[in-house]
Amino acid sequence: MTRASLDKQPHEVASMFDRTARRYDLMNDILSLGQDRFWRKATAAAVDAGPGELVLDLGAGTGTSTDAFTTLGARAIASDFSLGMLRTGVERRGGSGIRGGGVRGVTFVAGDALNLPFADDSFDAVTISFAIRNVKDTEQALREMLRVARPGARLVICEFSRPTVRPFELVYTQYLMRMLPVAAGLVSSNPDSYEYLAESIRAWPDQPALARIIQRAGWERVAWRNLSLGIVALHRGYKPQAAPARED
Repeated sequence: MTRASLDKQPHEVASMFDRTARRYDLMNDILSLGQDRFWRKATAAAVDAGPGELVLDLGAGTGTSTDAFTTLGARAIASDFSLGMLRTGVERRGGSGIRGGGVRGVTFVAGDALNLPFADDSFDAVTISFAIRNVKDTEQALREMLRVARPGARLVICEFSRPTVRPFELVYTQYLMRMLPVAAGLVSSNPDSYEYLAESIRAWPDQPALARIIQRAGWERVAWRNLSLGIVALHRGYKPQAAPARED
């Protein structure tokens, strides 16, 4: 099989991203016409990580998104199930191996979103950008994020969504399904991954549907904000505070 099918078998998706790792960030910049930088800034502003906080960035790939969470003094863990992506991120920071020893304030840890290798109540914020589509069980992944988040911690999801302006949606769909795979074939060594990208975006739930999944997983105060006319949406939520201790 040359690309991961939409049933999201984990080993197939991980292998696909391993092959794409070296040029993944460059390709995103080109195919999004530079919008990916704006989306990363918006996500970092929503996470709003401060000094002493610990942020988990899931599906972090090479850690390009993770760096933004450390600018105000927070610590961050970049976690992904693609070892190729993680190694590329570590090497770019002058490290070696997978963990990278906290290179530039970011620690790289291999992990599966359905079975995170972290203790309960560990993180002040959990975020995932353009990766939750690649998880086999979205609600289970959200429950795992809830488990490792501290009471009151915030969740921020940045993901492709549905354009809110009908004429623009038609143009965008044409670009997504026809032009994006062609453009990727001209500059990428693994164009099949971008065919998968287009198909997975088209099959992904819209903004209200994703909000309902997040709520079912146990997060509260769920809301979203559209970016770039709804091409991308930022969904936010909070882990409920611990119930007060009962008095005998």
